[in-house]
Amino acid sequence: MTIELLFKIAAVGILVTILSQVLKQSGREEQAFMVGLAGLFIVLSWIIPCISSLFQDIHDLFTL
Repeated sequence: MTIELLFKIAAVGILVTILSQVLKQSGREEQAFMVGLAGLFIVLSWIIPCISSLFQDIHDLFTL
């Protein structure tokens, strides 16, 4: 996991927060929810390979 990934996650979080607030203020709660959900899926698609790699490393460590 690199620092670039953390910056990407932070950028997505900031963008999702701003877009959600703008959409909620204009009365579009459904679209704000969908923006948040899309942001979650984007971040999860970046995080899942890192978690998989972590579990594989732990498995390799204990099966010496």
